Amino acid sequence: MEMVKEILFTEEDIKKKVKELGKQLTSDYKDKNLLLVGILKGAVPFMADLMRSIDLDLEYDFMDVTSYDGTTSLGEVRILKDISTKVEGKDILIVEDIIDTGLTLSYLTKIFQSREAKSVAISTLLSKPKRRKIDIHVKYIGYEIPDKFVVGYGMDYNEKFRALPYIGVLDEDALRK
Repeated sequence: MEMVKEILFTEEDIKKKVKELGKQLTSDYKDKNLLLVGILKGAVPFMADLMRSIDLDLEYDFMDVTSYDGTTSLGEVRILKDISTKVEGKDILIVEDIIDTGLTLSYLTKIFQSREAKSVAISTLLSKPKRRKIDIHVKYIGYEIPDKFVVGYGMDYNEKFRALPYIGVLDEDALRK
């Protein structure tokens, strides 16, 4: 695709990484009351594959949260859709496609703690540690990546490119043409 200038992770790479994470989560959450909370829309493919890789009985729900406009972080978190599941006494695993600044995940972690979740952990497919504005502990990371704008496997640029089966770097110069 002409708007993607480089493929970072192929479909096969992603499948292998998701299975590794699922195996680790199965071990870590055995005998716990696991609730996966996917962050819409980007985390949907990752969460669907991840929950099928976790060999446990679990619950899941979704939140719609935004802090971006195009390729720009707004620095402010807005909840557009909250979960409908009670979290009190549950082990929450927030499932995110990518973590940049950490603002959204820090905010969500505090919300779930205030709702008396038993525990709150974060799983992300991609992490950009150089972009962090808030030091947040991310327990389960698929890949650490450089500060490049990526699309595919749920991640988008203004709602485009989400359905790509791989993760690639967006050619921002091509967008300006």
